Amino acid sequence: MIIFAPMKVGLFIDTWYPMVDGVIKVVDNYARRLVKYCDVVVFCPDTGNVGRDFPYEVEQCSSLPFIANDYSIPLSAMDPVFDARLIRSGIDLVHIHSPFTVGMAGLAFAKLHQLPVVATLHSQYRQDFEQNLHLKLSTVIAMDGIMRVFNACDECWAVNGGIKDLYQQEYGLTAPCKVRLNATDHVPVADPAAAAREVNEKYGIPADATVFLFVGRINFIKNIDFTVRALARAKELGLRNFRMLFAGRGQDEEKLAALVQELGLTEEVVMCGLTDKPMLEKLYSRASLFLFPSLYDANSLVQIEAACQGTPAVFLEGARTAATITPGVNGYVSPASEDAYARTILAILADKDGYARVSAAAREDLYLSWDDVVRDVYADYLRLAHREAWR
Repeated sequence: MIIFAPMKVGLFIDTWYPMVDGVIKVVDNYARRLVKYCDVVVFCPDTGNVGRDFPYEVEQCSSLPFIANDYSIPLSAMDPVFDARLIRSGIDLVHIHSPFTVGMAGLAFAKLHQLPVVATLHSQYRQDFEQNLHLKLSTVIAMDGIMRVFNACDECWAVNGGIKDLYQQEYGLTAPCKVRLNATDHVPVADPAAAAREVNEKYGIPADATVFLFVGRINFIKNIDFTVRALARAKELGLRNFRMLFAGRGQDEEKLAALVQELGLTEEVVMCGLTDKPMLEKLYSRASLFLFPSLYDANSLVQIEAACQGTPAVFLEGARTAATITPGVNGYVSPASEDAYARTILAILADKDGYARVSAAAREDLYLSWDDVVRDVYADYLRLAHREAWR
């Protein structure tokens, strides 16, 4: 009798806990569910004592803190112990979630051992390069480098149709590409009224106040300063009795607090800091709108988490992360000015019947579970491995 060993998948990422961002959460959710189907190992940088137990194998390379932002620089190319662990890992398929040092190590290993390799397109990298490199030539060189990585993959997965178009039409992606949507492990709260009471008590919110929410890194690259200025404008236009909750931590907390004070919104803005998953679900449930005017994000998990609780998001025109919604049906899109965003918020709140329809559709159309997504992911892994075996 021939006994076939289960497939072993390697997930490669250039960041890791205790930092928390969307890509880390995607990889963690993939790995936690893939162990039901196959063996899994996550290759990532060592960013400190995580203090977590994972139901899958984790192999880490050394790293250095990157002073300019919240991340670290993985040193996989200079870590022989990491290389040895990769060689001994016995992985059958490589899935890279970033095109930098750890991702490149995964790609090189796949090519050397003739393994199938897939990449997920999580980010709008040109924006990052333009912000951090400043020189146009440096951006061109950096973009050429990451696109060499992606174009060397057997297949790429874009997190929505807007990102697929961006990579194919502007970044020069030539590798086969399909859309693979993100999901969430959140579930709708069982008792929204009780959840609202708990949030009100914890954060000192009047029971009849309208609540807006942002969840994520407190970083102005996500346009959260735009949100505060738009709310100040909405207040000038007559918006009353509201609270804006910011849940998260980040490098621009002090700048945000200063802007809130400057605009006279200290009573309306609440900084929630980091919260656990059950409280996050209650925050989403309590909020009427998820304000997400980011032009930086590709497809943020937080907008799916909000939709899980029937809380529609308000995006800006031109935002790639808005590609999954139909404006006015299961979410909202505003012209990209603070005045227009303020007026869009006021118009949404004035149309209670329309809001109720959009809220219901957001949950119905946009709420997607990781269990369903990872089931399809594994089917694609099998397809790619079968194709590689018969080359």
